[in-house]
Amino acid sequence: MRHLSRRLFVTTALAGLVASAFAVSANAAEMKKVAITAIVEHPALDAARKGIEDELKAAGYIQGKNLKYEFQSAQGNTATAAQIARKFVGDNPDVIVGIATPSAQALAASTKSIPVVFAAVTDPVAAKLVKDWKPSGTNITGVSDALPLAPQIELIKKVKPGVKRVGMVYSPGEVNSTIVAKELKAELAKQGISLVEASAARTVDVPSAAKSLVGKVDVIYTTTDNNVVSAYESLYKVAVDSKLPLIAADTDTVKRGAVAALGQNYYDMGRQTGKLVVRILKGEKPGAIAPEVGTKLNLVVNPGAAEKQGIKLSPELIKTAKEVIK
Repeated sequence: MRHLSRRLFVTTALAGLVASAFAVSANAAEMKKVAITAIVEHPALDAARKGIEDELKAAGYIQGKNLKYEFQSAQGNTATAAQIARKFVGDNPDVIVGIATPSAQALAASTKSIPVVFAAVTDPVAAKLVKDWKPSGTNITGVSDALPLAPQIELIKKVKPGVKRVGMVYSPGEVNSTIVAKELKAELAKQGISLVEASAARTVDVPSAAKSLVGKVDVIYTTTDNNVVSAYESLYKVAVDSKLPLIAADTDTVKRGAVAALGQNYYDMGRQTGKLVVRILKGEKPGAIAPEVGTKLNLVVNPGAAEKQGIKLSPELIKTAKEVIK
């Protein structure tokens, strides 16, 4: 009888261990890994990342429960972006997200198998992330922050009626920025307006690049260039000192001194990106998902910054704004 009890105990214990092992295995199978990297941290890119995180939560992916999540910033350094990409590829997550072109390019160069989703990439075709805007058939898809230029030019003319010379500070190392500069120059020329370019290869070069435009332009226009956005306060100081209004494509810079911006809502774009990540986590192939463009444009104005930069925004423009910074 005692022998039988001992056998029953051992059998029960083994059954319990097997059940526990299966439970651990099931939990491991349910756990998804998502890694996100951004070329730099600034309000627009941070908002995009927050949107991705919130979309993952909304879809039921909770950190520590069924999601292992990691974020790393390259702090504006492309070499660091490449190191992070290699590190993430070595970790073999289910999806890697690259926010901004340099980080997305580093990921694309590091893996041809792990799904890569880009965000805040203005021209993924020119950046050689995808061949065209159709499903790539590769491991890459994502969401672009491309902006139509016509509304940008109309905003410049509304902020500064009679404008003849537009200055643009940008990083020559960012392919998105060089493309926008080329296209903007051509579009402005059709309207008898010239574009004066000032390159800033590094964040620390932004103030001197802006100063080089003083006396040569009527306004300064900035795109979503990461070097420029990261140093916006220094750009704002030049604008105030020289009474040159700043007009932007990044709405988050209006809080930091731009007089007006018509651009993507980066949080919404992050949510849009997050939806693609969720689709991949649920089994879709990235190569079967066509790249998308952010769908929501907002006009944000800052009348106070405008006065400090020597102009007054029209009541009509202020009335049409989605947000007015006080």
